[in-house]
Amino acid sequence: MVKPITGMLRRGLVLDLSVAFGLGTAFGYGWWYGFHVPSVRRRDLFYAKLEDQRAEGQ
Repeated sequence: MVKPITGMLRRGLVLDLSVAFGLGTAFGYGWWYGFHVPSVRRRDLFYAKLEDQRAEGQ
């Protein structure tokens, strides 16, 4: 008789969810601070420079 495998589904589910949330959070932070924040900073600097040029012209 083969003994039933108990607790494997729960252990696997917890591991899968932990890895998914961990990697998702890590990649989310990477995208936010590695791509989004620098691109928004460049955009804001561009429009600030444009506004300064426009103010000088008037």
